[in-house]
Amino acid sequence: MLKAIFQSVRLHGRKGFTLIELLVVIAIIGILASVVLASLNSARQKSRDARRVADIKQIQIALELYADGNSGEYADTVAGLVTLYMPVEPKDPSTAASYPYDNYTDSTRGACVVASGT
Repeated sequence: MLKAIFQSVRLHGRKGFTLIELLVVIAIIGILASVVLASLNSARQKSRDARRVADIKQIQIALELYADGNSGEYADTVAGLVTLYMPVEPKDPSTAASYPYDNYTDSTRGACVVASGT
């Protein structure tokens, strides 16, 4: 008798998941995916900013080396530093554009490199 009941339940019983169970699982997966994507975006932004800081530091060192070897005069362009003081010209990680650079030669001596981007 019990065997017949179990067989009928097994034959007529539901197989699979209900719609509510599937929707709950899909909602949980969606929430987890959005949290992961948000944290990845934040990590990418921090990575780009760290790269910009390292690039500006590299340009600063190259400018100082150039000035030491050229009677205190700074280079006119960052591209002019590439052959001797840097392997390649640093580019902004977001736009792949060169960093704007100005060499002020009026009463104040120095150079200014501007890192900008989003």
